[in-house]
Order: sequence, then C-alpha cells, then structure tokens
Amino acid sequence: MHAGLKITAFAAALAATFGTAYGVGKGLDPVVEEPVPARHDSHSEASSSPEGGGGHGGHEAEPAGGLQISEGGYTLDLRTPSVTAGTRSDLRFVIRDSGGRAVTAYQREHEKELHLIVASRDLVTYRHLHPTRAADGTWSIPVELPRAGGYRVFADFTPAKKGAENLTLGADLAAAGSYQPQKLPAPNSTVKIDGYEVRIDGGLRPGKASELKLNVSRGGRPVTNLQPYLGAYGHLVALRSGDLAYLHVHPNGEPGDGTTKPGPEISFTATAPSSGTYRLFLDFKHEGTVHTAAFTVRTGTPTTGQESAEGTAQESAQDHEEAPGHGH
Repeated sequence: MHAGLKITAFAAALAATFGTAYGVGKGLDPVVEEPVPARHDSHSEASSSPEGGGGHGGHEAEPAGGLQISEGGYTLDLRTPSVTAGTRSDLRFVIRDSGGRAVTAYQREHEKELHLIVASRDLVTYRHLHPTRAADGTWSIPVELPRAGGYRVFADFTPAKKGAENLTLGADLAAAGSYQPQKLPAPNSTVKIDGYEVRIDGGLRPGKASELKLNVSRGGRPVTNLQPYLGAYGHLVALRSGDLAYLHVHPNGEPGDGTTKPGPEISFTATAPSSGTYRLFLDFKHEGTVHTAAFTVRTGTPTTGQESAEGTAQESAQDHEEAPGHGH
C-alpha cells in the first residue's frame, strides 16, 4: 500500500428502477457486507495534496469504470444472477480470460487476491466481501441480502499475468421478494454507529482532487488506537447515486510509515469523476471489530461536521450488520 491516496474510479451503469415487486420465493442466499480495498499500484493515483502536485491532483478525473462486465480481455461470469432477500445462499462467479478459461492465478492486493463489493441500487445496503476461490477458479461466498431489489456486484482484482493491470468488472444481481424502494439518506457529516461517532470534514469536487478527513471517537473521546485493516487504518469507497459509478479511495499514509497515526483522524484524497451525489462508506477496525460508517455527500458542498445523522446511521447499521460469510 502506498502512502499517496489511490483511487480507482469504476462505474456500474444500469439504472434500475424497480416499479414492480420481485416475486417472493426461496432459493439463493443473501450477501454480506464489507468495504473493499483495491489495488493501490494500478488504481488512478491522486496527490495527497488536495490542490494537486503529483498523481492526478488538480487534473480531470479518469473516466469511471466498472460499467463493463468485460474489459481488458477478462469477463465477470456471475453464476448466481439472483438470490432471495433474507435467505442465505452461495454467491458464485468466475473470472474468465479472452479464451473463456477460468482465471486461477491472481496478484495479492491488500492481503487478498480479489475484493468483492455488493451494493443496492438505492445505496442503502452495502457489502465488502472476500470470497474463497476453488482450484477450478470458481469464487464463492455465503451471502444474505436484507432487502429485495436490484444490486450491483463489483469484482476488483489483478491477474497474475505479467504486465496485467488492476480491473474492476461489474454485473447486476437481483434479490427476489417484496420490494420497497427507499430514498437516499440526506447529506450528513456525522454518523453514530456501534457506539462510535464518525465525523467527516471536507468535500468532493468534480475533476479535482480534494481532501477528506474522517475523525473517529467513542463516548466523546477520540479513538487513538485504530487497528490496521487490510493494511490500512481505514478504507473509503464512494458510489455515485444514479449509476453507481465506483471510486475506491485509500488513505494518505499507512501503518508503520513513521508519520501516520492510528487515529482519531484518517485522511483521504479523492477526485469525483463528475458532479452529483455520492454515498461514502468508511471501514475502520477497533478492538478486533470492523465497523462501517456511511455518509451522503454532494459535490461542491463541503461538510463541516456540524450535521448529525444518527437516524441514518441506525438505518444503515441494520444493512451493514455482520452476517454469515462477512468478509471483514
């Protein structure tokens, strides 16, 4: 993991409007949540300085990716295209090369060969998972999605082939059941989750790098002993409302670099690919447990840490609750 913030902008297209209810039934299982670390080396790099100076700071953001199910000669073959909400089942998929063969060799990034993100179209449910790969190249993980509706699956990986670049492929996943659409939570700068309070300062700017600072406290006291999780003190994923354009952001600094402290502040530099509203998911680890705090942010609107979103956090906590197969 590099000290500079690296971003991967992926986009998962497909506007899914579920005006009809999914048929109720049993079958496949749901998905578990986790925030997803991505490859620092190959992801688009942003300067640790909000105004630029290295990487892509101050430059136009790279086009959002992840809209494709196939890219660079590789294809995401989702073997489980649908599950039943509230039911545990195995989510299975295969990464295939240009010849249709299952890929069985990957580079390890952030301690894993592949990172899997599952997010609902309304951005209320979010999972960061780490599936298991069988010898034949089939990936699987038990999942349980809490609500019916449309979801997007992102596979973030780098093949072990020489010169291969990091890729993020996306596919749609449906969860059957009675669908009740939910509104995107209002913009918020302070979230209470699992007894912790997380405040975000800073904002996203389209086409230009900006700094985001997240502070973690508990019981009114700053948390100064965060634990490394997949090689970092925090991982931040941003999804754009509407098409689920995906940005995987990494913190400025890393454990053991001599300057980065284990809290209470975690600093990130990110560049939004366009104007719009984004849902940010922060994963941090403390006392052996990974927690996820979710924020809604609009580009061009800096947050000040003065707004409280306890209600939103409580709602998100239900959908981020650890379930069988959780990848943290």
